[in-house]
Amino acid sequence: MSMMQDFKAFAVKGNVIDLAVAVIIGGAFGKIVDSLVNDVIMPVVGAIFGKLDFSNLFLVLGKVPEGTAQTLVAMKKAGVPVLAYGSFITVAVNFMILAFIIFMMVRMISKLKHAEPPAPPAPTPEDIVLLREIRDALKK
Repeated sequence: MSMMQDFKAFAVKGNVIDLAVAVIIGGAFGKIVDSLVNDVIMPVVGAIFGKLDFSNLFLVLGKVPEGTAQTLVAMKKAGVPVLAYGSFITVAVNFMILAFIIFMMVRMISKLKHAEPPAPPAPTPEDIVLLREIRDALKK
């Protein structure tokens, strides 16, 4: 029974709950970043580098059957082994954008934390003030 109590104490700690929330938000945020990369950034990058579509870049590693279209989808459908390095480039760009956005968020939160004014010192209790006055009077 103590193991269950220990697990319950562990599971309801703030850190575990915070981590669960972060994972859920991260999953949703990942979909937004995927859309940003695939629908906005990669077409611009592809246009700059000669209208390349990185997601369709691949290297054929096996024999291609006659009549198979030279696209990644067709090669995979035909069962031809391919090295889809374009997909890796897309995922790497996606990761860099996500890492930059998270860095900017953490930096902004850090600045907000440092911008808070320090709390004023707590007033000294009256009995301590009286004791100090008595001490000072006895020293004289």
